[in-house]
Amino acid sequence: MNNSPFNHTHFIGYVNQVTPQFIKVHFPSSVLMKSFSFYGEQLKGGLVGNYVVIEGDQFGFLGKILELTLPEKERLELSEKSFNTKEFHPTGKIEILLSFELFNPSKIDKGLNSLPVIGAKVFICSSEFLRDYFKGFGVKEEHKGNAPIIDLGHLTYDKTTLVELSQQAIFGRHCAVVGTTGGGKSYTVSKLLEGVISNNGKSIIIDATGEYNKHDDENYSENSLVLADNSFFPYSRLTIGDLFVLFRPAGQVQQPILLEAIKSLKIAHCLIRDKENYEIIDAGNIITFKIKTKQGDKDLIIENGCIKKQGNLTSPFNMSYHKYVDEIEDNSKSNFDINKLTRQIGNECFQIFGDNWSNTLDLRNYSNSTSLLMRINNILNDDYFKKIFGFKINDEKNLIDSISAFLSEGNKSSMLRIGFEKVPFNFQVREILANSIGNYLLNQARQEIFKDKPLILFVDEAHQFLNKSVKDDYFELTELNAFNSIAKECRKYGLFLCISTQMPRDIPNGTLSQIGTFISHRLINYQDKEAIANACSTASRETLAFLPVLGAGEAILMGIDFPMPVILKVQMPIIKPNSETPLFK
Repeated sequence: MNNSPFNHTHFIGYVNQVTPQFIKVHFPSSVLMKSFSFYGEQLKGGLVGNYVVIEGDQFGFLGKILELTLPEKERLELSEKSFNTKEFHPTGKIEILLSFELFNPSKIDKGLNSLPVIGAKVFICSSEFLRDYFKGFGVKEEHKGNAPIIDLGHLTYDKTTLVELSQQAIFGRHCAVVGTTGGGKSYTVSKLLEGVISNNGKSIIIDATGEYNKHDDENYSENSLVLADNSFFPYSRLTIGDLFVLFRPAGQVQQPILLEAIKSLKIAHCLIRDKENYEIIDAGNIITFKIKTKQGDKDLIIENGCIKKQGNLTSPFNMSYHKYVDEIEDNSKSNFDINKLTRQIGNECFQIFGDNWSNTLDLRNYSNSTSLLMRINNILNDDYFKKIFGFKINDEKNLIDSISAFLSEGNKSSMLRIGFEKVPFNFQVREILANSIGNYLLNQARQEIFKDKPLILFVDEAHQFLNKSVKDDYFELTELNAFNSIAKECRKYGLFLCISTQMPRDIPNGTLSQIGTFISHRLINYQDKEAIANACSTASRETLAFLPVLGAGEAILMGIDFPMPVILKVQMPIIKPNSETPLFK
């Protein structure tokens, strides 16, 4: 710290009561309650919400004034004239936030190993002292001075006290920006994005409504992809679980047939890709592969891209499966021609008898698959699904290739926007798509892709995508839990989550419990406030009581790496999101 926190020109009173929850301070004179100026810095001594420092024997203490009162007798004598001419002796209630070593104020002790003593002096805390504290939150001693900083705003009661925070402290244990509509969430997210960009970090934002689609700024427009418009998520990157969510096969009847059809198409994909390594008979639409088995070379027939099973031997199929088993059993990818899926499902409706598939179609299995075939056909031929998942060949940008290029070593861009504004709301396609993107990044993180270059994944309007499930009359309940898994396990892999939502009660408890930093704007709903109170152990009831009365842009910052909650006014971002309320005309 540059200056001692205990400046006698900032003195306001003495401690006269100490409890484990709070202390009380006695003001010797009401004059000390008035605003005064100190070297050009406006300090409002005694106002509720002000920070104070308390001088101890070995430790100093940082606290915040919660309430101010006058003794009953003096209250009856109070008037505008008497307040300026008579001596009053107010008292204040102060919450102790943290303690620090007296001779090394930069060393913060999160726990309260000791408390102030009766008679300890209380001083208004200077803005310079607080600024240095904020910068040190969440930063290890060896990293102080070179940790990337984000200028988030200033204290609500004092514009001179800037809140500059370590990027590591904000995102290092995941982050949530919450608050009712109109409270300033979008501006806060934009401010955080600006901070990451200025620090040359890497961030991807899933933009639910298109409000971050800013064409007049190169950081926002250069890497801006709009799904179902100028880009698509390739179906080959869908997991098998994603395909089940899309096609919704009935559990005991349709799921085994769908799995077998996918396995067959994966084998066909591998064989056609490696056909130069096999003896084949190529007759155009029909390719016959000579597969080595224990009984010699046997034929495996691929007709129109599908493996033909009717009346054929099972051994060449099984040998091909064992050869490519690692690729086939990789459920994180769907490397096959999905447009052949319905035809291959029909090929699976032949029973196995001995070493052969039957020559006769199993009508019962085929009729049981009819509803599945219809759902698959409807999805594969739907114009929106074609654009979103690339079911047909197109010239639009492959989202996975764009993400890989964005994350590549030579790419200097700091932000990639994935826009959902053109994605329809029907058939739960938005939830499925967001979950697929989350699954892809989750698998990348598990391969330690982000270990040396951390990635921050922003999810705007997170209540649209988290805590979602898919269920219908045929399909069993399936949770879309990619973001939940990211929150639980990806911190150590360098993939950090920052969610923005107006309804924290709709975020799964498993995700909320893993959030280390909360930037909470105005919250009125009781369940929303309780969700934050239960998820954030560092927030006291006194601090949370401010949530319903916060103004636009004001927020309470709290979290594991922040020894105390901070009420701040978020600075206006340079690039403003398109979140203004339309005017009636």
